[in-house]
Amino acid sequence: MITETATRPYLLEQIDDAAVVQLYADGFEKLTLAEKTLVWHLYQAAIAGRDIYYDQRHRHNLAIRHLLEQILTYAKGVPAETLAELTRYTKLFWINTGPYNNLTARKFLLDLDRQRMIEAAEIAAINGADFALAAGETVAQRIERFARMFFDPDFEPMVTNKTPGEGLDILAGSANNLYDGVTMADLEGFTERNQLNSRMAKRDGQLVEEVYKIGGMYDAQIRRIVGHLNDAIPFAPEPLARALAALVRFYETGDDADRQAFDIAWVQNRDSSVDTMNGFTEVYMDSRGMKGAWEGLVYYVNHEKTDKIRALATHAQWFEDHLPIAGSYRKAKVQGVSAMAIEVVIEAGDSGPITPIGVNLPNDQRIREKHGSKSVSLSNVLDAYERALPDAFRHEFAWDSAEVERAKRWGAFAGELTTEIHEVLGHGSGRMADHIEVTPQDLLKEQYSALEESRADLVALYFVADPQLAAIGLVAADEQQAVVQTEYEAYARNALVQLRRVRVGSQLEEDHMRNRQAIVHWLLANTKAIDVRRRDDKTYFVVADCDAFRGGVARLLAEVQRIKSEGDYTAAKELFETYGVHFDPDMRDEVVARVDHLKLPSYTGFVMPKLEPVVDATGQITDVRISYPCDLTAQMLEYGAWHRNG
Repeated sequence: MITETATRPYLLEQIDDAAVVQLYADGFEKLTLAEKTLVWHLYQAAIAGRDIYYDQRHRHNLAIRHLLEQILTYAKGVPAETLAELTRYTKLFWINTGPYNNLTARKFLLDLDRQRMIEAAEIAAINGADFALAAGETVAQRIERFARMFFDPDFEPMVTNKTPGEGLDILAGSANNLYDGVTMADLEGFTERNQLNSRMAKRDGQLVEEVYKIGGMYDAQIRRIVGHLNDAIPFAPEPLARALAALVRFYETGDDADRQAFDIAWVQNRDSSVDTMNGFTEVYMDSRGMKGAWEGLVYYVNHEKTDKIRALATHAQWFEDHLPIAGSYRKAKVQGVSAMAIEVVIEAGDSGPITPIGVNLPNDQRIREKHGSKSVSLSNVLDAYERALPDAFRHEFAWDSAEVERAKRWGAFAGELTTEIHEVLGHGSGRMADHIEVTPQDLLKEQYSALEESRADLVALYFVADPQLAAIGLVAADEQQAVVQTEYEAYARNALVQLRRVRVGSQLEEDHMRNRQAIVHWLLANTKAIDVRRRDDKTYFVVADCDAFRGGVARLLAEVQRIKSEGDYTAAKELFETYGVHFDPDMRDEVVARVDHLKLPSYTGFVMPKLEPVVDATGQITDVRISYPCDLTAQMLEYGAWHRNG
């Protein structure tokens, strides 16, 4: 275990194009005993729900994970080459919560033949592995049960497929476990009572909502979550205790009214130093953009950095009034906007090991407009990303040395500032048109998530160049232009560089990738802000005019806000089909060759801090200690044992 900050590794290893980075949570030791104890119980609640997300990602995920973990745990005598490949595959499986790349949605394969896989499992069984075989089942039969998942690239190739092709069904073309035998045609005219927290299944020819709740689907996991939440409540300040009690109630009933009550209680808890996000939250994995993926996130406030970010929330009305959108789509009165920088202790499920850098919740547009929202910038995640970034990454895709130096000098600051604007002002801004009575998700369907991320990005790109930021002390006036240019260059560059993540096919599936490409390619087509330049057979996206960049952003933001406010599905689909979904595979191949030559990672999975309680003779917690495993395999096997042993 690494516990001293003086000897702090960040980048731990690289598996194929995935980096593994250790996350640190500075300042934990300064929390009070009550706060540490609260964090401990919330930490356990986060781990307790981890298997829900595994099962949501694929119906075989939990069984395959158990098989792989048992082989690695009892691997003595397994041939070295076989073990190396099983270890590679399993690490990618852990990082991506299953055999589908988190960003591209495509399945990755195990590079072994069946016989070598069977041999490894049989050796592990002799060593004591328990594969939980059915009566009469052999190890070889268990391997064969999952063989197509391991070895067949054409079997259930994508976990989420929002663009399967003309005449094909987005649910049937997606391998996730949010639907069972259900197509879009089946859902026509059917009203879901539990849209966010249920699986839709067809049973005896009838549609059934299998609700995620105590007594329903995921009963065992949810009971464990609720137990830890109840343990946390006595240590929570009153506003957080009220929110946790509301969350428990929602887990007990599964009713949408109780989900709304929790969202309201959670957003009204604005001052607790410790907080959590726990539940069925983001809808990116669902091709329809309706079903919530489970996540658990526990954090405490970084007060020093929060003082800065709260300036955005304090002046939210000014920014709302100056959005370059139609006045009818602006909020007349912004209320309930809060913002903070946080230190993450653990992220599980949909938020970890691959983690966001900022969050704005709740997602319910009606609650946002009436009660407000909470935005957080994941301070230690941003720091870990920056410290683990290879310097060669900046050099390879920057046009000249001046761009490289700007990235080194201002990149971290500019990225953090725009992330904060994205979360606090972007997601929290705007309103639906007066005549719209349903949620934008209902109207925009599978296009909603990419459109909403585009809208928040556009707000950030527009306001990062506004003098108001200097006026409220978020950036020095004489440095703002350099910060703006650095951020615009990074954003344009990223639309090119992100192609390294999609090594098969010629279209993007992940919503954030679609939104970034749509913005940059729209600017390329409709402004003179960005040049496409070639040098030494390499392509560069070069920002040629920052004013034109911001002007284009304003025009596109006006249209994106109109699309959301009016629920204009046709326009949303046209925007992304034109600019956001499809890309040139030759360009992708060039980018992949450049990053592979330098051995640069495409995405990152994090090893989380580890908490351990210290108890006295009576069993009372007297302290909670934090340490840093710096070992993905050790942490994942420990989590797996935690689930098996209760």
